Amino acid sequence: MLATLVGELLYGVTRFLVGGHSIWRGSQPEARQRIYFANHASHLDTMVVMAALPPRLRATTHPVAAADYWGRGSLRRFIALKVLRATLVERGGSEDPLAPLRATLESGESLVIFPEGTRRNESRPGNFKSGLYWLARDRPELELVPVYLSNLARAFPKGALIPVPITCVAHFGEPLQVEEGEEKDAFLARAHAAVCALAPQELADE
Repeated sequence: MLATLVGELLYGVTRFLVGGHSIWRGSQPEARQRIYFANHASHLDTMVVMAALPPRLRATTHPVAAADYWGRGSLRRFIALKVLRATLVERGGSEDPLAPLRATLESGESLVIFPEGTRRNESRPGNFKSGLYWLARDRPELELVPVYLSNLARAFPKGALIPVPITCVAHFGEPLQVEEGEEKDAFLARAHAAVCALAPQELADE
């Protein structure tokens, strides 16, 4: 009960400060098992994606978060595990860092991942790491939905303490799947392009 109340408060504050509205282009907010993959510009990214999802989808969707940050300290851990219901991963030293993600998918629920692996103070996402490819290849029946988070790099850049009240939007695109025989680099380039294509004007203004 407490976690639910805290979650609704945090989502409400996020919408008030930076918007967190959603635009669906090529996909719809349907009750399907999915991997949502997005650009990563700030600590608000997870909140914006989750706030943009309808409550019925939020209940079955788990953002992926770094255990070394979100697992440290009782408050962060409460928000990550109880409020956001995040899947925590070890960024170093784990023999299979994708194991927690696979376990979540095997339970029938969805994920939100940031394939860059780290935040960037830029609108254009960096190169994607290989995790998205391996998950997609293991579970070819899943829908992989690209998401572009607009204005997050300006609203709450790395190192900032307080968000700037700039309207941010989560753009959800057309689902992808790994094509038969598609190599890792080709797929990751296609996934990266799908995210960038959701915000052509913002990237063109850089």
